[in-house]
Amino acid sequence: MVRRTLSEILSRGEIHDPDLNRLSITVGEVRVTPDLRTGTAFVLPLGGQNQDEAIALLARNKGEIRRLLGKKCDLRFVPDLRFRIDDTFDRMDETRRLFAQDEVRRDLDGDEE
Repeated sequence: MVRRTLSEILSRGEIHDPDLNRLSITVGEVRVTPDLRTGTAFVLPLGGQNQDEAIALLARNKGEIRRLLGKKCDLRFVPDLRFRIDDTFDRMDETRRLFAQDEVRRDLDGDEE
């Protein structure tokens, strides 16, 4: 719910920061602690460009983002948000590269030389 709502807030440009609103940011995942006090949002700007800028802008506006989340989500506590770059796609690319290696394919197929 937090991930979906955060995505909507960012995609609709509801934050009063033109620098943040000009970026297209994907929210891949939000991990919230069991007590709902802290949430880590894994984000990635479109095309992977301006990652440091995106994290800085999100951090700068986290108070407003948190306030909007509180208005839109029915949560007892709105988590204090931290923003991290989502490296899932990089890890998937590396995994694909490893699986494409001849040695690894042989091991997976069970063929022996």
